[in-house]
Formats: sequence, C-alpha cells, structure tokens
Amino acid sequence: MPLPRDPADPAPSTDHATSTSERGSFSLAACTCGWRGPARRSRDLARKDATAHAPE
Repeated sequence: MPLPRDPADPAPSTDHATSTSERGSFSLAACTCGWRGPARRSRDLARKDATAHAPE
C-alpha cells in the first residue's frame, strides 16, 4: 500500500519545461515532470532528447 502524500510537499508538475545541465564531460536533459534523458557527450544530442520529450 503506498504511503499518503505529505500535504506540505508540492504535487508533481504536469507541465513540461525541459533544460540541460552539465555533469563532468556529459550533458543531461531533464524535465519538470520528472523525466531525465540519458547522459550524452554531445550537448546537441541532449537538447534533441529534451525537445523530443516535450509535447508540442
């Protein structure tokens, strides 16, 4: 049985605002909905992952 959600915690977002970040020599795409893309050596590929995730 799942634990009840703490009312002090904000609900997960249903919006899709993506961003990329650097971690060492890797770029990562992430979204406010909780999705995370694979680590990429190419910033361009990380951006493309984020664009492909976000609905139009």
